[in-house]
Parts: sequence; C-alpha cells; structure tokens
Amino acid sequence: MQAHVDTQNHGKSLTVLTSLFFMWGLITSLNDILIPHLKGVFALSYVQAALIQFSFFTAYFIVSLPAGRLVQALGYQRGIVVGLSIAGAGCLLFYPAAATLSYAAFLGALFVLAAGITILQVAANPYVTRLGPARTASSRLNLTQAFNSLGTTVAPLLGSLLILGASASAGASAASAVQLPYLGLAAALFIIAAVFARLRLPEVHDKTAAEHGMKSVLRHRHLVLGAIGIFVYVGGEVGIGSFLVSLMEQPDIGGLSQAAAGKLLALYWGGAMVGRFVGSAVMRRVAANKVLACNALLSVLLIALAIVAGGKLAMYSLLAVGLCNSIMFPTIFSLALNGLGRDTGAGSGVLCMAIVGGALLPLLQAGVADHLSLLASFGVPLLCYLFILFYGAAGYKPRQA
Repeated sequence: MQAHVDTQNHGKSLTVLTSLFFMWGLITSLNDILIPHLKGVFALSYVQAALIQFSFFTAYFIVSLPAGRLVQALGYQRGIVVGLSIAGAGCLLFYPAAATLSYAAFLGALFVLAAGITILQVAANPYVTRLGPARTASSRLNLTQAFNSLGTTVAPLLGSLLILGASASAGASAASAVQLPYLGLAAALFIIAAVFARLRLPEVHDKTAAEHGMKSVLRHRHLVLGAIGIFVYVGGEVGIGSFLVSLMEQPDIGGLSQAAAGKLLALYWGGAMVGRFVGSAVMRRVAANKVLACNALLSVLLIALAIVAGGKLAMYSLLAVGLCNSIMFPTIFSLALNGLGRDTGAGSGVLCMAIVGGALLPLLQAGVADHLSLLASFGVPLLCYLFILFYGAAGYKPRQA
C-alpha cells in the first residue's frame, strides 16, 4: 500500500528526479563511444571490446538485490545519494586506468560506476511509479525516461568530440582522452548528490516492512516474463548501440570515419528521446501493452530489412530502431510491477537484475560478428524484439503462477 503523499509535491519531485535519469543515460550511452575507442587503443576483437558492456551491466545483476535491501533500509532519497556517490567514485577511477594504460582497470572502473547507477535505478524507477496514480505509472515513467534519452543523445555528440577525436593517436595519448570527460562527470555526480542530500522529497513506503522471499515475488508470472523482457530489451538496445559505430565505418555500409559515425549514433538515441515524449502522451489514451507490441513489431521489421538489404539502407534502418526503443524499458518495467503490492520493491530488484542482458547479449552478438559478419550479428537483437512483441501482446497480463 502506498503511503499518503501530497499530490502538489509530485510535480516538483518528478522535476528533480529527471536530473538522475539524464545523468545515467549520459553515462550509459558513453559506453558506445568507449567501445570503438578502446578497441583501437588496445587492438581488441569484438568479443574483447564487448567486455566493456559486460563489466558495466554485470553490476546490475550482482548489485541489484543488495541495492534493494539498501534502499529499503535507507529510503528512496538516501539510497539515491549513495548511488550518486558511488557512481562519482567510479568516474574518478577512469583517471588512473588511462594513466596506467590498463584495460582491466577500465573494466573495474566501469563496474564501480555501474554499481552506483544500479542503486539509482533500484531507487528512482519505483519511486516515480509510486508518485501518483497507478493508472498513469507507465506514462509518468516514460516522461522521466525521456530525459534519460536526452542524456543518451547528448553522450555520442560529446564523446565523439572529446574522446573519438583522439583516436587518430595511439597508446597513452589516446587513452588519456577519457580522463577529462569522466572527471567532469564525477564532479557533476557529487554535486547532484550534495543537492539531493538537502532536498525534502515526499516519503513513499509500504505499510508492511516485512521482507518477502524470492519465491513470493516469482509467483507473479507477468513479473517473471517482464524480467525476461527487460533482459532481452536491454541486451538488444545495447547490442545495436555498441556495434553501430563499427558497422557505419565499414566501406560497404556507410564508409564513415569513427568520429562521424559516433556523431550519427546520436540519431539512434535521439529517436528514443523523441519517442518517449510522444509515447508518454499516447499512452494516456492507448493501452501501454498495445503501444509496446506495435513498437516491437516495427523493430523486428527494421532489423530484418537491414540484414537483408545491407548498405546505407541497413545503417538508417538500424538507426530508426532507436525511435521504436523509446517506450520499451519503462513500459515493460511498469507493466511487470502492476499489481505487485507489497512485493513491488523486491520486484523492482528482480527487474534491475535482468538488466544483465546488457552484459550477456552484446557478448553473444560480438561472437556472431567475429565468426560470421557484423551485419549478421544484428539477428541477435531481432530475436530479442520478437519476445517483447509476445510480452506486449499477451505476457503482460497479471497472473500468479
């Protein structure tokens, strides 16, 4: 049960929370710039380069359940402050990683950074769904996630300018290109943490403080299927974003320079941003599951077209998938939590654990790219969107196992 919250405070609280969604979108999307950059610096295979996303998203799997307990003990607001502080520390670790020219140190820094982001996700996503009526939870989460997409759109532009511009050089000089951007991110995260520590946000909590075991949570079939949906969605979205720059560099696809391809990647994330603003409005009139199924179907068709057609058509078709991605994560998240009641907090932890799809599926896609071709590897995201189509059509319906 939701505690009473002054509805007049909702707007102010949601406005403040959008800064968090922006920051973790910016940080997550920068990984798509790190992959081609560090691939060149350390002469990596696709699978080795995919360890960037593996290290980042594995943190979601390892940290989500402890983060859920932390947020339950500290409350949403203090949990957010802790998450911001840990993420800031992770950004600081990029400096020594570049100074020592150690790929392993970069992967460690990414894990610490992602651990902080995980705590933010566990706290902020359910907080947004609880700040208002349940019937508009999907619309509300889509609106805040639109600012997450603003961050993911800005990141490739900044990364191309500040990081990929140094790719022409080699070794330590190229690796050092990441130091200043991540020091700036660390400063921003610590400042936001200080601001959040002083804010007065509405308290939202369950009337029962009893902990519920995993068995209780997993009785909800639509939550389990929603967790699979989050797993494949994040894996598909991250896989496309991770390898689009490399694909657009290929002479038979786009023939672009790395920096130019990095800037064009902003269209992929920008489409998601536009779609979330539009989707937030559409889902006030159209059932969220129907919008989800429609977007998943369009994604399947666009990726199939890209694989069959090749060339510049493939490049633009894959970029257009970003628009379809727009409403997927927040919609799956809110549909999966629908009707969970006192299991909502634990359910959020399960869904955040499922974000590990961003670690495993791009690694699978990288293996296909190394052994077949980069274009053929986009068949992995295509299969992901087929499951999301099923979830939007039928799997979302609440039913206890």
